[in-house]
Amino acid sequence: MNQVQLNSDKFQRKAVQVEEAQSRIATHVKQGEREDVGLEQAHGRYLAMDLTAPHPYPSFRRSGMDGYAILGSDTEVCSSGQEIWLRVIDEIPCGTVSDKRVETGLAARIMTGAQLPEGADTVVMLEATQLREEDGKVYVGLKKRMEIGKNVTTIGHEIQEGQLLLSKGTCLGAGHISVLATFGVHRVPVYRKPRVAVFSTGSELLAVDEPLQPGKIRNSNTYMLASQIREAGGEPFILQAIHDDLVLARASVREAIAAYDIVVTSGGVSVGDFDIMGDLVRQEDVDMLFNKVTMRPGSVTTAAVIDGKLLFALSGNPGACFVGCELFVRPTIQMMLSSEQPYLQTWTARLGADYTKVNNFTRFVRSSLEIRSGQVYAIPARVDESSVMVTIKDTDCLIVVPPTTEGLRAGEEVRVLVLQGGQVT
Repeated sequence: MNQVQLNSDKFQRKAVQVEEAQSRIATHVKQGEREDVGLEQAHGRYLAMDLTAPHPYPSFRRSGMDGYAILGSDTEVCSSGQEIWLRVIDEIPCGTVSDKRVETGLAARIMTGAQLPEGADTVVMLEATQLREEDGKVYVGLKKRMEIGKNVTTIGHEIQEGQLLLSKGTCLGAGHISVLATFGVHRVPVYRKPRVAVFSTGSELLAVDEPLQPGKIRNSNTYMLASQIREAGGEPFILQAIHDDLVLARASVREAIAAYDIVVTSGGVSVGDFDIMGDLVRQEDVDMLFNKVTMRPGSVTTAAVIDGKLLFALSGNPGACFVGCELFVRPTIQMMLSSEQPYLQTWTARLGADYTKVNNFTRFVRSSLEIRSGQVYAIPARVDESSVMVTIKDTDCLIVVPPTTEGLRAGEEVRVLVLQGGQVT
Protein backbone atom coordinates (compact mmCIF):
# COMPACT_ATOMS: atom_id res chain seq x y z
CA MET A 1 0.00 0.00 0.00
CA ASN A 2 1.54 3.33 -1.04
CA GLN A 3 1.60 6.57 0.99
CA VAL A 4 -1.07 8.25 -1.18
CA GLN A 5 -3.49 5.38 -0.53
CA LEU A 6 -2.72 5.44 3.21
CA ASN A 7 -3.45 9.13 3.48
CA SER A 8 -6.66 8.73 1.51
CA ASP A 9 -7.87 5.95 3.82
CA LYS A 10 -7.36 8.10 6.90
CA PHE A 11 -10.50 10.07 6.09
CA GLN A 12 -12.67 6.99 5.53
CA ARG A 13 -12.82 5.59 9.03
CA LYS A 14 -15.95 3.70 9.99
CA ALA A 15 -16.93 4.45 13.59
CA VAL A 16 -18.14 1.67 15.89
CA GLN A 17 -20.00 1.95 19.20
CA VAL A 18 -17.98 1.55 22.40
CA GLU A 19 -19.74 -1.73 23.25
CA GLU A 20 -19.02 -3.10 19.76
CA ALA A 21 -15.37 -2.09 20.06
CA GLN A 22 -15.14 -3.83 23.44
CA SER A 23 -16.78 -6.94 22.01
CA ARG A 24 -14.30 -7.11 19.11
CA ILE A 25 -11.41 -6.87 21.55
CA ALA A 26 -12.86 -9.55 23.84
CA THR A 27 -12.82 -12.18 21.08
CA HIS A 28 -9.03 -11.87 20.89
CA VAL A 29 -8.23 -11.90 24.62
CA LYS A 30 -6.29 -14.94 25.79
CA GLN A 31 -6.37 -16.10 29.38
CA GLY A 32 -3.14 -15.49 31.24
CA GLU A 33 -0.65 -18.08 32.43
CA ARG A 34 -0.60 -19.44 35.98
CA GLU A 35 2.18 -19.10 38.52
CA ASP A 36 2.41 -19.89 42.23
CA VAL A 37 3.47 -17.20 44.68
CA GLY A 38 4.03 -17.16 48.42
CA LEU A 39 1.05 -16.10 50.53
CA GLU A 40 2.85 -12.89 51.55
CA GLN A 41 3.10 -11.89 47.85
CA ALA A 42 -0.51 -12.76 46.97
CA HIS A 43 -2.24 -9.49 47.90
CA GLY A 44 -3.70 -7.79 44.83
CA ARG A 45 -3.13 -10.83 42.61
CA TYR A 46 -5.88 -12.73 40.77
CA LEU A 47 -6.62 -16.34 41.69
CA ALA A 48 -6.00 -18.73 38.79
CA MET A 49 -8.23 -21.59 39.96
CA ASP A 50 -11.16 -22.34 42.24
CA LEU A 51 -10.08 -23.33 45.75
CA THR A 52 -12.15 -25.61 47.99
CA ALA A 53 -11.87 -26.23 51.73
CA PRO A 54 -9.54 -29.16 52.55
CA HIS A 55 -11.21 -29.49 55.96
CA PRO A 56 -14.17 -28.00 57.81
CA TYR A 57 -13.75 -24.77 59.74
CA PRO A 58 -13.73 -24.82 62.64
CA SER A 59 -12.34 -28.35 62.61
CA PHE A 60 -13.33 -28.91 66.26
CA ARG A 61 -16.13 -27.78 68.58
CA ARG A 62 -14.92 -24.63 70.25
CA SER A 63 -16.06 -22.37 73.02
CA GLY A 64 -17.53 -19.01 72.05
CA MET A 65 -16.51 -17.37 75.32
CA ASP A 66 -14.76 -17.73 78.66
CA GLY A 67 -16.84 -19.84 81.01
CA TYR A 68 -17.64 -23.44 81.85
CA ALA A 69 -18.29 -26.37 79.51
CA ILE A 70 -21.27 -28.37 80.79
CA LEU A 71 -24.16 -30.59 79.77
CA GLY A 72 -27.03 -28.30 78.93
CA SER A 73 -29.51 -30.87 80.26
CA ASP A 74 -28.10 -30.35 83.78
CA THR A 75 -29.65 -26.88 83.84
CA GLU A 76 -33.24 -28.03 83.25
CA VAL A 77 -33.95 -27.78 86.98
CA CYS A 78 -33.02 -24.09 86.87
CA SER A 79 -36.27 -23.42 85.00
CA SER A 80 -38.08 -23.50 88.35
CA GLY A 81 -35.58 -21.18 89.99
CA GLN A 82 -33.48 -23.97 91.55
CA GLU A 83 -29.71 -23.47 91.74
CA ILE A 84 -27.36 -26.28 90.74
CA TRP A 85 -23.73 -26.93 91.60
CA LEU A 86 -21.40 -28.79 89.24
CA ARG A 87 -17.96 -30.14 90.16
CA VAL A 88 -15.12 -28.57 88.12
CA ILE A 89 -12.86 -31.33 86.80
CA ASP A 90 -10.50 -29.47 84.45
CA GLU A 91 -9.26 -26.13 83.14
CA ILE A 92 -8.86 -25.84 79.36
CA PRO A 93 -6.85 -22.95 77.85
CA CYS A 94 -6.71 -22.31 74.08
CA GLY A 95 -4.64 -24.82 72.18
CA THR A 96 -5.11 -27.53 74.79
CA VAL A 97 -7.21 -30.67 74.40
CA SER A 98 -8.69 -32.02 77.64
CA ASP A 99 -8.40 -35.72 78.44
CA LYS A 100 -11.39 -35.49 80.78
CA ARG A 101 -14.99 -36.26 79.88
CA VAL A 102 -17.78 -34.01 81.10
CA GLU A 103 -20.75 -36.02 82.36
CA THR A 104 -23.85 -35.03 84.32
CA GLY A 105 -22.93 -33.13 87.46
CA LEU A 106 -19.53 -32.10 86.09
CA ALA A 107 -18.06 -28.98 84.40
CA ALA A 108 -14.76 -27.80 82.95
CA ARG A 109 -13.36 -24.29 83.04
CA ILE A 110 -12.77 -23.24 79.40
CA MET A 111 -11.34 -20.24 77.56
CA THR A 112 -12.68 -18.57 74.41
CA GLY A 113 -11.68 -20.54 71.31
CA ALA A 114 -10.63 -23.67 73.20
CA GLN A 115 -11.81 -27.12 72.14
CA LEU A 116 -14.78 -28.48 74.12
CA PRO A 117 -14.07 -31.60 76.15
CA GLU A 118 -15.83 -34.83 75.30
CA GLY A 119 -19.39 -34.99 76.59
CA ALA A 120 -19.91 -31.23 76.97
CA ASP A 121 -22.44 -29.59 74.67
CA THR A 122 -22.95 -26.13 76.16
CA VAL A 123 -20.87 -23.27 77.58
CA VAL A 124 -22.12 -20.98 80.31
CA MET A 125 -20.39 -17.61 80.42
CA LEU A 126 -18.19 -16.81 83.38
CA GLU A 127 -20.30 -13.83 84.49
CA ALA A 128 -23.35 -16.09 85.05
CA THR A 129 -21.57 -18.37 87.54
CA GLN A 130 -20.30 -18.43 91.09
CA LEU A 131 -17.68 -20.65 92.73
CA ARG A 132 -17.25 -22.45 96.03
CA GLU A 133 -14.72 -24.90 97.39
CA GLU A 134 -15.68 -27.91 99.51
CA ASP A 135 -13.45 -30.74 100.74
CA GLY A 136 -10.69 -29.55 98.39
CA LYS A 137 -12.96 -29.67 95.37
CA VAL A 138 -14.18 -26.70 93.32
CA TYR A 139 -17.85 -26.35 92.37
CA VAL A 140 -19.49 -23.90 89.94
CA GLY A 141 -23.02 -22.70 90.64
CA LEU A 142 -25.68 -21.85 88.04
CA LYS A 143 -29.11 -20.33 88.43
CA LYS A 144 -30.27 -20.05 84.83
CA ARG A 145 -31.42 -22.70 82.38
CA MET A 146 -29.07 -22.95 79.39
CA GLU A 147 -30.14 -23.88 75.88
CA ILE A 148 -28.22 -26.91 74.68
CA GLY A 149 -25.49 -25.81 72.25
CA LYS A 150 -25.36 -22.26 73.64
CA ASN A 151 -22.00 -20.51 73.15
CA VAL A 152 -20.58 -23.46 71.22
CA THR A 153 -19.27 -23.11 67.67
CA THR A 154 -19.85 -26.40 65.86
CA ILE A 155 -17.54 -28.18 63.44
CA GLY A 156 -17.91 -26.66 59.97
CA HIS A 157 -19.97 -23.73 61.28
CA GLU A 158 -18.25 -21.37 58.83
CA ILE A 159 -17.19 -23.67 56.01
CA GLN A 160 -17.72 -27.36 55.33
CA GLU A 161 -15.04 -29.60 53.84
CA GLY A 162 -15.14 -29.42 50.04
CA GLN A 163 -17.08 -26.15 49.99
CA LEU A 164 -15.91 -23.46 47.57
CA LEU A 165 -13.55 -21.07 49.35
CA LEU A 166 -12.56 -18.64 46.62
CA SER A 167 -13.41 -18.47 42.92
CA LYS A 168 -11.01 -18.22 40.03
CA GLY A 169 -10.51 -14.58 39.08
CA THR A 170 -10.87 -13.24 42.63
CA CYS A 171 -8.64 -10.25 43.32
CA LEU A 172 -7.06 -11.17 46.64
CA GLY A 173 -7.45 -8.71 49.49
CA ALA A 174 -7.02 -8.89 53.25
CA GLY A 175 -10.10 -11.05 53.86
CA HIS A 176 -9.11 -13.52 51.14
CA ILE A 177 -5.56 -13.74 52.49
CA SER A 178 -7.01 -14.58 55.92
CA VAL A 179 -9.03 -17.43 54.40
CA LEU A 180 -5.99 -18.79 52.55
CA ALA A 181 -3.86 -18.68 55.70
CA THR A 182 -6.60 -20.38 57.74
CA PHE A 183 -6.59 -23.34 55.37
CA GLY A 184 -2.82 -23.52 55.05
CA VAL A 185 -2.59 -22.32 51.44
CA HIS A 186 0.97 -21.01 51.67
CA ARG A 187 1.61 -21.20 47.92
CA VAL A 188 -1.15 -19.45 45.99
CA PRO A 189 -2.04 -20.21 42.34
CA VAL A 190 -2.44 -16.81 40.63
CA TYR A 191 -2.34 -15.46 37.11
CA ARG A 192 0.94 -14.05 35.95
CA LYS A 193 0.58 -10.31 35.51
CA PRO A 194 0.15 -9.48 31.80
CA ARG A 195 3.31 -7.76 30.55
CA VAL A 196 2.30 -4.56 28.81
CA ALA A 197 4.66 -2.50 26.66
CA VAL A 198 3.94 1.23 26.73
CA PHE A 199 5.38 3.93 24.54
CA SER A 200 4.37 7.25 23.07
CA THR A 201 4.93 8.63 19.59
CA GLY A 202 5.72 12.14 18.49
CA SER A 203 8.76 14.30 17.77
CA GLU A 204 7.41 16.88 20.23
CA LEU A 205 7.99 14.67 23.27
CA LEU A 206 10.66 15.23 25.89
CA ALA A 207 11.79 12.81 28.57
CA VAL A 208 10.40 13.66 32.00
CA ASP A 209 13.84 14.68 33.26
CA GLU A 210 14.61 17.01 30.33
CA PRO A 211 14.27 20.79 30.61
CA LEU A 212 11.44 22.38 28.64
CA GLN A 213 12.15 23.42 25.07
CA PRO A 214 10.12 25.67 22.74
CA GLY A 215 7.25 23.75 21.12
CA LYS A 216 7.84 20.55 23.06
CA ILE A 217 6.13 18.82 26.00
CA ARG A 218 7.21 16.17 28.48
CA ASN A 219 6.07 12.61 27.88
CA SER A 220 3.41 12.37 30.61
CA ASN A 221 1.02 9.94 28.89
CA THR A 222 3.42 7.02 29.14
CA TYR A 223 3.67 7.32 32.92
CA MET A 224 -0.07 7.83 33.31
CA LEU A 225 -0.72 4.69 31.24
CA ALA A 226 1.81 2.70 33.26
CA SER A 227 -0.05 3.65 36.43
CA GLN A 228 -3.44 2.70 34.94
CA ILE A 229 -2.05 -0.62 33.72
CA ARG A 230 -0.64 -1.36 37.17
CA GLU A 231 -4.04 -0.57 38.75
CA ALA A 232 -5.72 -2.95 36.31
CA GLY A 233 -3.45 -5.81 37.35
CA GLY A 234 -0.84 -5.63 34.59
CA GLU A 235 2.90 -5.12 34.69
CA PRO A 236 3.88 -2.09 32.58
CA PHE A 237 7.18 -1.75 30.74
CA ILE A 238 7.97 1.77 29.58
CA LEU A 239 9.76 1.81 26.23
CA GLN A 240 11.51 4.69 24.53
CA ALA A 241 9.26 7.21 22.80
CA ILE A 242 9.18 6.97 18.99
CA HIS A 243 9.61 9.97 16.74
CA ASP A 244 7.32 10.46 13.76
CA ASP A 245 8.84 7.77 11.56
CA LEU A 246 6.64 4.97 10.19
CA VAL A 247 9.53 2.56 9.55
CA LEU A 248 10.88 3.06 13.07
CA ALA A 249 7.41 2.74 14.58
CA ARG A 250 6.75 -0.48 12.69
CA ALA A 251 10.03 -2.01 13.88
CA SER A 252 9.43 -0.88 17.48
CA VAL A 253 5.90 -2.29 17.55
CA ARG A 254 7.07 -5.61 16.08
CA GLU A 255 9.79 -5.92 18.71
CA ALA A 256 7.32 -5.10 21.47
CA ILE A 257 4.71 -7.55 20.14
CA ALA A 258 7.31 -10.32 20.21
CA ALA A 259 8.43 -9.56 23.76
CA TYR A 260 5.22 -8.56 25.59
CA ASP A 261 1.61 -9.68 25.98
CA ILE A 262 -0.02 -6.36 25.03
CA VAL A 263 1.29 -3.19 23.39
CA VAL A 264 -0.18 0.23 24.18
CA THR A 265 0.85 3.39 22.35
CA SER A 266 -0.12 7.00 22.80
CA GLY A 267 -0.30 9.47 19.93
CA GLY A 268 -0.13 9.18 16.16
CA VAL A 269 -3.67 7.95 15.52
CA SER A 270 -5.53 10.91 14.03
CA VAL A 271 -5.47 12.01 10.37
CA GLY A 272 -2.43 14.27 10.13
CA ASP A 273 0.56 13.56 7.90
CA PHE A 274 2.62 12.51 10.93
CA ASP A 275 0.08 10.26 12.64
CA ILE A 276 2.08 7.11 12.14
CA MET A 277 0.05 4.64 14.22
CA GLY A 278 -2.99 5.30 12.04
CA ASP A 279 -0.86 4.26 9.07
CA LEU A 280 0.74 1.29 10.78
CA VAL A 281 -2.52 -0.49 11.68
CA ARG A 282 -3.60 -0.44 8.02
CA GLN A 283 -0.63 -2.51 6.90
CA GLU A 284 -1.59 -5.78 5.19
CA ASP A 285 -0.16 -8.01 7.94
CA VAL A 286 -2.12 -6.25 10.67
CA ASP A 287 -5.68 -7.24 11.62
CA MET A 288 -7.26 -3.89 12.44
CA LEU A 289 -10.27 -4.28 14.76
CA PHE A 290 -11.38 -0.64 14.58
CA ASN A 291 -9.86 2.79 14.09
CA LYS A 292 -12.73 5.03 15.15
CA VAL A 293 -15.18 4.84 18.05
CA THR A 294 -18.35 6.86 18.58
CA MET A 295 -16.97 8.43 21.77
CA ARG A 296 -15.63 11.72 23.03
CA PRO A 297 -12.88 12.13 23.94
CA GLY A 298 -10.82 9.69 21.91
CA SER A 299 -12.87 8.95 18.81
CA VAL A 300 -9.66 8.01 16.97
CA THR A 301 -8.87 5.24 19.48
CA THR A 302 -7.61 2.25 17.52
CA ALA A 303 -7.10 -1.45 18.20
CA ALA A 304 -5.47 -4.16 16.12
CA VAL A 305 -4.14 -7.69 16.36
CA ILE A 306 -0.57 -8.47 15.32
CA ASP A 307 0.74 -12.04 15.53
CA GLY A 308 -2.16 -12.92 17.82
CA LYS A 309 -1.50 -10.11 20.31
CA LEU A 310 -3.47 -6.94 20.92
CA LEU A 311 -2.17 -3.49 20.05
CA PHE A 312 -3.96 -0.42 21.40
CA ALA A 313 -3.17 2.89 19.73
CA LEU A 314 -4.63 5.61 21.94
CA SER A 315 -4.96 9.32 21.36
CA GLY A 316 -2.05 11.55 22.29
CA ASN A 317 -4.40 13.95 24.05
CA PRO A 318 -4.13 13.16 27.78
CA GLY A 319 -7.88 13.13 28.50
CA ALA A 320 -8.62 10.88 25.53
CA CYS A 321 -5.67 8.64 26.32
CA PHE A 322 -6.86 8.21 29.90
CA VAL A 323 -10.44 7.34 28.90
CA GLY A 324 -9.33 4.98 26.11
CA CYS A 325 -7.17 3.04 28.54
CA GLU A 326 -10.03 2.69 31.05
CA LEU A 327 -12.55 1.56 28.44
CA PHE A 328 -10.38 -0.82 26.40
CA VAL A 329 -6.97 -1.64 27.90
CA ARG A 330 -8.14 -2.14 31.47
CA PRO A 331 -10.88 -4.68 30.56
CA THR A 332 -8.40 -6.59 28.41
CA ILE A 333 -6.00 -7.01 31.32
CA GLN A 334 -8.88 -7.92 33.63
CA MET A 335 -10.15 -10.57 31.21
CA MET A 336 -6.68 -12.09 30.97
CA LEU A 337 -6.85 -12.40 34.77
CA SER A 338 -10.37 -13.96 34.63
CA SER A 339 -11.81 -11.06 36.62
CA GLU A 340 -15.52 -11.51 37.33
CA GLN A 341 -16.12 -7.85 36.46
CA PRO A 342 -13.64 -6.76 33.78
CA TYR A 343 -15.48 -3.60 32.78
CA LEU A 344 -15.90 -0.50 34.89
CA GLN A 345 -18.73 -0.72 37.40
CA THR A 346 -21.85 1.27 36.47
CA TRP A 347 -23.67 3.42 39.03
CA THR A 348 -26.62 5.74 38.80
CA ALA A 349 -26.06 9.23 40.25
CA ARG A 350 -27.43 12.74 40.17
CA LEU A 351 -25.67 15.31 38.02
CA GLY A 352 -23.99 17.77 40.37
CA ALA A 353 -23.82 20.71 37.98
CA ASP A 354 -25.18 21.72 34.59
CA TYR A 355 -23.43 20.14 31.61
CA THR A 356 -24.01 22.24 28.52
CA LYS A 357 -21.94 20.55 25.80
CA VAL A 358 -23.93 18.96 22.97
CA ASN A 359 -22.64 15.74 21.45
CA ASN A 360 -23.01 13.75 18.29
CA PHE A 361 -21.04 10.92 19.95
CA THR A 362 -21.37 9.51 23.47
CA ARG A 363 -19.22 11.61 25.77
CA PHE A 364 -17.35 10.26 28.79
CA VAL A 365 -16.99 13.22 31.13
CA ARG A 366 -14.30 13.24 33.79
CA SER A 367 -16.04 13.74 37.13
CA SER A 368 -15.81 13.34 40.88
CA LEU A 369 -18.27 11.61 43.19
CA GLU A 370 -19.83 13.31 46.20
CA ILE A 371 -22.50 12.47 48.78
CA ARG A 372 -25.16 15.10 49.37
CA SER A 373 -27.94 14.30 51.86
CA GLY A 374 -27.45 10.58 51.31
CA GLN A 375 -27.57 10.83 47.49
CA VAL A 376 -24.60 10.16 45.19
CA TYR A 377 -23.76 13.09 42.92
CA ALA A 378 -21.33 13.19 40.02
CA ILE A 379 -19.64 16.58 39.58
CA PRO A 380 -18.34 17.23 36.02
CA ALA A 381 -14.79 18.51 35.77
CA ARG A 382 -14.68 22.25 35.24
CA VAL A 383 -12.40 21.80 32.22
CA ASP A 384 -12.93 18.57 30.30
CA GLU A 385 -11.35 19.10 26.88
CA SER A 386 -9.50 16.14 25.40
CA SER A 387 -6.20 17.99 25.55
CA VAL A 388 -6.56 18.99 29.22
CA MET A 389 -4.38 16.98 31.57
CA VAL A 390 -4.69 18.51 35.03
CA THR A 391 -8.30 17.49 35.81
CA ILE A 392 -7.47 13.79 35.44
CA LYS A 393 -6.08 13.81 38.98
CA ASP A 394 -9.51 14.76 40.37
CA THR A 395 -11.40 12.11 38.41
CA ASP A 396 -12.93 9.09 40.12
CA CYS A 397 -15.75 8.42 37.65
CA LEU A 398 -16.85 9.08 34.08
CA ILE A 399 -20.33 10.47 33.44
CA VAL A 400 -21.79 8.81 30.33
CA VAL A 401 -23.55 11.50 28.30
CA PRO A 402 -25.41 10.01 25.31
CA PRO A 403 -25.65 11.90 22.01
CA THR A 404 -27.86 14.91 22.56
CA THR A 405 -28.73 18.27 21.06
CA GLU A 406 -29.41 19.68 24.50
CA GLY A 407 -27.28 19.92 27.61
CA LEU A 408 -28.03 18.18 30.90
CA ARG A 409 -29.32 20.01 33.96
CA ALA A 410 -28.05 19.66 37.52
CA GLY A 411 -30.09 17.10 39.44
CA GLU A 412 -30.82 14.88 36.43
CA GLU A 413 -30.16 11.17 36.83
CA VAL A 414 -27.05 10.05 34.93
CA ARG A 415 -25.09 6.86 34.42
CA VAL A 416 -21.51 6.89 35.68
CA LEU A 417 -18.60 4.48 35.28
CA VAL A 418 -16.72 4.23 38.56
CA LEU A 419 -12.96 4.14 38.19
CA GLN A 420 -10.87 1.67 40.14
CA GLY A 421 -10.12 3.14 43.54
CA GLY A 422 -12.86 5.78 43.11
CA GLN A 423 -13.84 7.39 46.41
CA VAL A 424 -17.20 8.90 47.37
CA THR A 425 -16.66 11.94 49.56
